Amino acid sequence: MSRVLLHICCGPCATYPVPQLIEEGFEVMGYYFNPNIHPYTEYINRKTALEQYAELSGLKVIYDEKYNPLEYFQNIAYRESRRCFFCYQMRLEQAAHIAKRGKFDYFTTTLLVSKHQKHDWIKEVGEAMGQKYGVPFLYRDFRDGFKKSGELSREIGLYRQQYCGCLYSEMERYAPKEMLKEVFGKQNT
Repeated sequence: MSRVLLHICCGPCATYPVPQLIEEGFEVMGYYFNPNIHPYTEYINRKTALEQYAELSGLKVIYDEKYNPLEYFQNIAYRESRRCFFCYQMRLEQAAHIAKRGKFDYFTTTLLVSKHQKHDWIKEVGEAMGQKYGVPFLYRDFRDGFKKSGELSREIGLYRQQYCGCLYSEMERYAPKEMLKEVFGKQNT
């Protein structure tokens, strides 16, 4: 049985790919590494939701306790228009590194569940990190499960976030459109 390390952004997004990958015949191990999530209370809420899902499903998870949002901000400074690319790179590189150390056959990510994520960038970064670390990136388009993951997470009472995770996505979700134009319209790319 092939082993896959599944980078997990949050509990709700894990509810669809975990059973899908198991059904495909993979042994799945979760990996929580998300220093981009802001603020810290949001990071804890998402980690707690994953812990709840892992307990209910029997999923084993490696929790990377290194929470360093400064690393994220340093990676994206002056490149805010491509912040998602650099965020994917930071998280998938760490996942590939852990997959290599753990002798996994593949690695992938729950980011592939969301219809809001940039799948072409995730695939590009995942494949590049797979080549760099010698562990193939397992691309799966899990977007068909986006709605189902929301329903499942509501059914089992998981915390469901309202934005992707970073400070910028929080602003995009809650700030007035005029403010967003002013802030994001003047960025250096």
